[in-house]
Parts: sequence; structure tokens; C-alpha cells
Amino acid sequence: MRDKKKFIFITGIAGFIGFHLASSLIKNGDYVIGCDNFNNYYSPDLKRARADQLRSLGIEVIEEDIQNIRSLKQNITHIVHLAAQAGVRYSITHPQPYSDSNLDGFLKVLELCRSIPNVKLIFASSSSVYGGNTKIPFSETDPTDSPISLYAATKKSGELMAKSYHHLYNIPMVGLRFFTVYGPWGRPDMAYYSFAEKIQRGEPIPVFNHGEMERDFTYVDDIVQGTIRALDRCNGYEIYNLGNNKPEPLMHLIKLLETHIRKKALIDFQPMQMGDVKTTYADIQKAEKDLGFSPTTSLDVGIAKFSEWFQAQSRPF
Repeated sequence: MRDKKKFIFITGIAGFIGFHLASSLIKNGDYVIGCDNFNNYYSPDLKRARADQLRSLGIEVIEEDIQNIRSLKQNITHIVHLAAQAGVRYSITHPQPYSDSNLDGFLKVLELCRSIPNVKLIFASSSSVYGGNTKIPFSETDPTDSPISLYAATKKSGELMAKSYHHLYNIPMVGLRFFTVYGPWGRPDMAYYSFAEKIQRGEPIPVFNHGEMERDFTYVDDIVQGTIRALDRCNGYEIYNLGNNKPEPLMHLIKLLETHIRKKALIDFQPMQMGDVKTTYADIQKAEKDLGFSPTTSLDVGIAKFSEWFQAQSRPF
């Protein structure tokens, strides 16, 4: 049974996970509000389409950067911090936005938490913090002090910043390490989405490490349910993996996309990219035990749902 009604502020509410989380929370009877800066890392049109959907549900979406928010008028009980500069490869060519958003932006959110009595914080981390670890599955007790991309370094830094604020100000916090989230309304920079676009257009898709890659693809509805459970059980300071607990070969993902888009992929095999890892695999025993987290959507089912949404769009985002 859920706790009493929550008043929840979501940063990055027009982002992929923020959109799905807000949609689910409002249906649960919680009060939901959020902000987004609608930057152009990927199409702002997609973010605005998500925001329009949220507003139609009665959710207030504020167009504002997290670095500019100093106070909240509402009686907020929980902040879910999802706003971030994402992307491992982009961090190699454009490092500054990662410092601006993932470090300075997160600091502003932590300061905001400090100004709100009894607020609880749930924040997004990433499977990227495990760096080049070869022991799988990745467990929350594994070392995370050897990031292999700037993106990973900023997400690990965020965990440490949060822990220091918890220690100093006793703010209850939960950090969630997300593993390769996918689904309808997803991010066009993610492999599954960009592959779908290129397959549909008959363009070659770049497949790194010559296809020898595995990812713990996690359907967005499962991530949302894990996040909601973290909202219900936010006490102290904890870090949890949220993944599907089943790494899938990249080539299997491509075959599923071919099946549902009904078109053969043109594959351009390429070497491993800087900052990338061969396998991600979440050990979710801690989240299962503490949160009751149990992902239920297989990659086959999830890609079918994504493909149905993708093909129903009248224009690409």
C-alpha cells in the first residue's frame, strides 16, 4: 500500500523518464509539477510534445533550467531529480554541458533540498559509474572509482555530492543507477531509437565493437515502477541498481527491430568507441529486497511496444 498523497517536483519532467514517471504518478493521485529547459541535445519538439501530453493530464510544466531555480512555492514533499546532460559519446566531444548540468546543476538541486523542510530526494545515477568493471553482474558494492567517460565521472560525482549533503543536513536520499532505459517516447540519441530511424530510411547503422556488445535493456515502465517504490521508501541514504537483470546481445536487439519495422538493417560494423563498455548487467537483489522491484517486460515485448509507437508517428522528431 502506498503512503499518503505526495507533492512531487520532477526536474527534467519533459525528458523520457520524467514524462513517463509524471504520467504514472498523477494517475496514482499524487500532485506533480516539474521543470525542463527544453535544450537541443535532441529534438526540443519531442520534449514539447511530451510536455503537451503532461499538461493535458493537469500537470504543470515549468520551462526553466535547474540552475536558475532557487525556491519552490508549493509544499513539496519529494524531489525527483532526473535532469542531466546524458550521453557517453557526446561527453567526449562536448564536455562543458556535463559540468554545467550534472555537477553545478545538481548542486543547485541539493541546495534547493536544503531549503525545503523534510523534503526527500530521489536522483538518477547511471550504470556508467561501473566503468570498465569486468565482474558481472554489477553490484552496488562493487568499486566505482574508475570511470571511463566524463559522463560516468559526473554521475559518480553526483552520488558523492548527494551523500555529503545527506551527512551534513540529514536529507533522506535514494540514488538510482538506471540501466539502458528504452521504450515509447524515448530519446532519439539512444541506439535502439537511432537504429529504428536508420532501418526505416534504409541507411546503414553503426554497430560498434563489431557487434560484440551486450546491454541490460530495461523497459521504461519497469524503471518507473522502481522509481515510485523508491519514493515510497526514501529514508537515510541508499543507492540501487534498476535494470532488467538480463543482458541482451546488441545483434538480438537489431533483429527485433528488423522484425517489427519489417525491413532489413544495413549494418556498418565498427571498432569499439572511446568511453564505451562491452557489457552492462545489473545485480538487482538489493532493489528486489528493499523496494520490491521486479522488472516484468522482456526485450521482445518492449521493442514491440516501442516499434508500434515509433511507426505511429506522423513525422520524425
